[in-house]
Order: sequence, then C-alpha cells, then structure tokens
Amino acid sequence: MKRFVLAAALLATFALSQPASAQRPRPTANLPKWEGVCETPQMGWSSWNKFMTDINEDIIKEMADKLVELGLADCGYVYVNIDDGWHGQRDEGGFVSGDPSKFPSGMKAIGDYIHSKGLKYGIYSDAGDFTCNCCTGSRGHEYQDAFTYASWGVDYVKYDWCFTTNLDAKGAYTLMRNAIRASGRPMVFSICEWGTSKPWEWAGEVGHSWRTTHDIGPAFSPVPVSYTAEGKRNWRPQSVMDIIEQTAPLRQYAGPGHWNDPDMLEVGNEIVVDGITYKMTESEDRAHFTMWCMMAAPLILGNDLRDMSAQTLAIIKNKDVIAIDQDPLGVQGLCLKKEGDVQYWFKPLVDGDWAFCILNAGDKNVQLTVDWSKLEVDDELSGRQTDFAGTTYSAKNLWKASAKPFTTKKPVKVTVPTHDVAVYRLTPIKK
Repeated sequence: MKRFVLAAALLATFALSQPASAQRPRPTANLPKWEGVCETPQMGWSSWNKFMTDINEDIIKEMADKLVELGLADCGYVYVNIDDGWHGQRDEGGFVSGDPSKFPSGMKAIGDYIHSKGLKYGIYSDAGDFTCNCCTGSRGHEYQDAFTYASWGVDYVKYDWCFTTNLDAKGAYTLMRNAIRASGRPMVFSICEWGTSKPWEWAGEVGHSWRTTHDIGPAFSPVPVSYTAEGKRNWRPQSVMDIIEQTAPLRQYAGPGHWNDPDMLEVGNEIVVDGITYKMTESEDRAHFTMWCMMAAPLILGNDLRDMSAQTLAIIKNKDVIAIDQDPLGVQGLCLKKEGDVQYWFKPLVDGDWAFCILNAGDKNVQLTVDWSKLEVDDELSGRQTDFAGTTYSAKNLWKASAKPFTTKKPVKVTVPTHDVAVYRLTPIKK
C-alpha cells in the first residue's frame, strides 16, 4: 500500500508543478531528457563484466569502498552501477524490488550506502519483458519503474534490449526517457541497444549515451568464429580492434550530453570462450584504455577492484589520459590515417591543445619517424586545424612521465611496441 501512496504522491507533485495547460491530458507525452548530467562521458564501475549476475549487496558495497580508498573516485569514477541480476519479482501492484537473497537490505539501502561514500547510484533494466538473463524487464511498467528508481535515489539507468519482440527501439527508449523525466529525479540514461537500429542517428535527444556495438570482451584482436556440433555459431565477444573500427566513423554524432558508447572497459579482466581464456596484456590494456579516451567514450570499469595489479591500477588512474576523455570540448577523436597496422589519431582539446596517439595494432614493434608536415589536420567537425607549419607545439608523453620532451619543430623518432600506443598532449608554444 505504501508504494501506491508513494507513486500517487510523486505523480501529483509532478502534475502540480506544471502550468495549467500542461496538466490537461494529452494523447502522447514528449518530455526532454535530463540535461546537464553528462556533459563529459560518464565514469564509474559496473558489476557486469566481472561478476555478471553473481552479485550481492556486500560486493557492491566493497566496490564502492574501493573506488574511494584507491583514489578512483578522485579521478572521476563516481557511478556504481548494478547491472543485470539484482531483480526480484514484481508484487501484486506491479512494483519491482531487489532479489531478497542478494540484497536483503533493499535497493534503497544500497543506494543510500553508495551516496554516503560521495558516489552515485546506477541500476539496470531492459525494454523487454525480461532482461538478458531472464530477470524482470520493464516492458509495460516504464513509468512505474522510473518512479521506483527515483524513490531509491538512482542516478543512472542502463537500459538493455533483450526480449523486445515487436518493439520499435526509438519508441521504447523514448518512452523510458519520458518516464525518467516525469519521475522528477535527474538520471543519466544509457541506451544499450548494441547499435542494431543505428541509435546514433536518433538517440541524441533520447539518451546520454548509446552502445555502438555488441558486447566487448578482454580480447585485443578479433576472436575467431567457432561453431557447435550442430553447426550453430558460438557467441564470441567483440574485441578492442573490432569496436574501434565500428565506432571510429561515428564521431559526428558524439558531443557534450550525447556520447557514442563502445561498451565498458575490460582493463584487468579475463574471460573463457569455448575453453579458451582471453586476457589482455598490460600493453593491450593500456591501448584499450587510451583508445576509449581518444574516442570520448564512457569510462566504466568492469574489473574486481579488490584484486588487481599495480599495473592495472596505474592504467585506470592516469589522470593525464583521463583528461583527454573528459575534455570539455567534447569532440571524439579522428583516425587521420593508417599505414599498415599503424593508426594515427588526433583529438582536439580545449585551449588549442591536441591529443596525438599512435596505435600499433600489429604483432611486431614498430620504429617510426613522425613527420609533422604529413600529419596536418583540418577537422571540419570541430573547425580546428593543427597548422604544424605555422605553430610549434610542445609534446608531453602521457604514459612515460620520464620521457624526454620534444617539440614539433622537426620530425621525431618514436617506438611503439606491439599492441600498444604512444600518446602525447600537444600544447601550442606561446610566442
């Protein structure tokens, strides 16, 4: 009964806050998404990549604790997102609650704990009848669920796309956007539709980010296709290089408050597919993290924060590289050119700076001579030009603080190990 009273009160409050003309019944509602909640790509941690549905309130609390203890929250990782597997059943009134065996204190209590740490609370649902792991979906309960999440103090909703037969993606996500807005609580709305209906073409006004690909795995290079004895294709994760190739052409759709999402980070993780364990090397993790920053992607950690190497922690805490991702100009980087397995990327930054990254996707180390005259950028999207001929930049190596600094006055020799990157912040030298 209390839930009915809560919902009625929230609806009444929303109605009374509107002008008289807005209180009249309308055939359809078209409420704007919350603005100002995702001006730079969202950063945090999610339970899915490491724990999948094997989650409980102790694990979530421990992850929240570690975000603070390890200084990750100070780096910007503020969202603690509970992914698939938290759901219990709906009650007789249709209200959803957490699985009491996993979250005996309730979903509001876990949110209160997350907030007590100065962090933000994220939750997961699905546009279909069920979530991808057959838990309770939101179909037919969109407004009810959004108001419930608001009462729990939720700050972030990831919305998946399983069991959505006969649903239109834009319509289903717009419906949940409207519900979130009507709830009265600002929430980041993360669209997880896997890019199947080209959400980048329509989701800028619907959500704050949208998945551009299917699910990532801790594999740098493409995972070979395999089949069952019956000839059915086995599931395989998207690799880092798969996802870069698919997301790179979509830069025109990204910007403050609306981001391409190439999926969560796999830094420090491993996965078993068809009996094969996939785990990236330190160099591959570094390249993965750097390229997500170059693409202005959400940075959502997916590893066990209680048990990771010093190398993993150093990668995800590199504030200079994070600054590329969080740059307020909000422009996704561009791949200027490819030479075999080597890619040259630039990302315009505030105050005339540029991020410059060399990605070596090949299986051998490469020694390069960077000739700036052959790397001039004239970026129509941002209206920015490098002008190496007329402007000299200082170059700061963002992964090797001890590296000797150089300028762009003359060509420079660079060695990039296999499956690794060299990344620099280029700053114009003032005359």
